[in-house]
Amino acid sequence: MLAGTLLALLVALAAPLPAAAEGPGPECPPGQNDCSIWDDDPGTPGPGGGGDTGGDPGGGAPKCQWNGKPLPCYNEFLGWFNNADGCYYKLEEPQPPDTPEGKQWYLVTCNGGDLGDQHEELLDAPPPGYGTPPDPEELARRALASISLLPPRIAVAPRRNTGPGLVGLPVWMWASPGANYFGPIGADAEDRGLRVEITATVDRIVWTMGNGVEITCADEGTPYDPKGRRAGKTSPDCGYDPGYPKAGTYRVSATTYWSVTWRGGGESGVIPQTRTSGTIPIEIDELQVVTR
Repeated sequence: MLAGTLLALLVALAAPLPAAAEGPGPECPPGQNDCSIWDDDPGTPGPGGGGDTGGDPGGGAPKCQWNGKPLPCYNEFLGWFNNADGCYYKLEEPQPPDTPEGKQWYLVTCNGGDLGDQHEELLDAPPPGYGTPPDPEELARRALASISLLPPRIAVAPRRNTGPGLVGLPVWMWASPGANYFGPIGADAEDRGLRVEITATVDRIVWTMGNGVEITCADEGTPYDPKGRRAGKTSPDCGYDPGYPKAGTYRVSATTYWSVTWRGGGESGVIPQTRTSGTIPIEIDELQVVTR
């Protein structure tokens, strides 16, 4: 009986584990840009306010965890997780014919699901947490881990490679459009008959101008066209006006603030996410006036 169960577990290991089993760490899993998908990290409040405190709408710690590592409360192959001892419990099927009346054998996988730490236990009653229904927010985070919310690809004008800008003149900022950069992008996850859907959209993009100034824009902004009708004027939607007050080379970056809304099982909520770009330089010179 135990050998058959272990064989099923080994077959399961041949396929990728669910993202939930990855847990947070110093590096995100491949294709996942923000490890707070699973660690319920409340994040950093967004510069510029907007009423976002950056808090976790659900509040509190993850429902199932071991040694500070969040875990799925149910695993298809290991069973249900018991927070009290850090073990998964799966009812043996079929039960041995000599099982005492009123008791049941469970395959127990301890140490947060480590397959090298398994044994069988005969229990009078199911352990704590056994048989609990799917958690909608856990499914929402599983769906979130299946999509890619990318850091913004940013640009500014004036551009360093085409010549410096001048003190006191407007600066344009914009980012590449697309669902993976600004949304909306959706996904769903299903477990034991419960289906949860998510939709991810960017609420705002906050630009750090490299001199202590932060500019909040509602969307990706408008690319600068040196031959357009607004050439030399202010950006219509995302700019630094009236520009830098001092000459220098500044490094500009931007952070997108996402709201991932989820709904399922009669519940709903929001999972905040952020993505931050790399930096790009912008050079600003003083206007030189020659007199004779």
